[in-house]
Amino acid sequence: MFYREAGDFSTSYPEDSQTFPIRFDRYRYYLVLFVAIFVIPFTINDYWVNSIFLPFLIYAIAAIGLNILVGYCGQVSLGTGGFMAVGAYACYKLMTAFPEVSMLIHVLIAGLITAGVGVMFGLPSLRIKGFYLAVATLAAQFFLVWLFNRVPWFYNYSASGQISAPERTVFGIEVTGPNTEAWASYLFCLAFVIFSAVIARNLTRGAFGRKWMAIRDMDIAAEIIGVNPLRAKLSAFAVSSFFIGISGALFFAVYLGAVEVGEAFGITKSFTVLFMIIIGGLGSIFGSFAGAAFLVVLPVVLKLVGVDWLGWPTDIVAHLQLVIVGALIVIFLIAEPHGLAQLWRVAKEKLRLWPFPH
Repeated sequence: MFYREAGDFSTSYPEDSQTFPIRFDRYRYYLVLFVAIFVIPFTINDYWVNSIFLPFLIYAIAAIGLNILVGYCGQVSLGTGGFMAVGAYACYKLMTAFPEVSMLIHVLIAGLITAGVGVMFGLPSLRIKGFYLAVATLAAQFFLVWLFNRVPWFYNYSASGQISAPERTVFGIEVTGPNTEAWASYLFCLAFVIFSAVIARNLTRGAFGRKWMAIRDMDIAAEIIGVNPLRAKLSAFAVSSFFIGISGALFFAVYLGAVEVGEAFGITKSFTVLFMIIIGGLGSIFGSFAGAAFLVVLPVVLKLVGVDWLGWPTDIVAHLQLVIVGALIVIFLIAEPHGLAQLWRVAKEKLRLWPFPH
């Protein structure tokens, strides 16, 4: 792997420790950001936003959060759907209780509330790990779904038990409600994606990231060299739940508009996000984006090819999607544990040496 290229050097420590120290990577990400902010909003329609872009952006935030906990800190979690539900219901209560407050604040506070809940359910990680921790977080998933189903206060005593997002604006532009423009909802979610990615990238490259990875690799050795397992694990649960709560709030308020907790945030949601980081790559921010993009685009491509072009029945295409995802998970776990991120890294290095690949 290349860390520097000929002629690409730094003359100061801040320049050397920036987020993307290699000039090629820096320019590439600047180009992606430019296209995402100044090109895509003017070229998309409602179909592209609702079928690809919004799910991708929201799932990317959730995958980043889960990757911090599982990929960087090594704490297995199966409660992602429940924590997304916490963010969704916290956002709903804030939107209905404080209608004059900006939607940006509602989403951020919903993330903070989810972080607190995540820390509470992360306490068992101090005593148990591995399979037992996975079961504990799975219990949290079922408990949270049961709580939001059984306590009418969370859904404001609605007869249907469903929560619906009221119309809210940011800087005078409507971002929730039936009249929201496609570009407005896209840019609103994109702002949180950029915020989450920058924060996660810097945290994982700093002191917190080194502590998380030390706990992941060998917690006893990490404690011997001075890493506090209590702070490291709970901080990972807090940061992870914060991002997952933001994704849950956006999933409810911006993407769906109305949800029922059992259908929208069930155990299937937890496994979906987990599959994203396994396929994309554990311990990689880019892998979170790659896994989210793959699992969002895959059903659209299969529907286009299988149903529209080949005329296959819809149920056959749905089962084919499950077969492909399951096979890829097995292949990646055995052959390439670092997922699509590692494949992209290897291909990039070979292309940079072309026509003399090693």
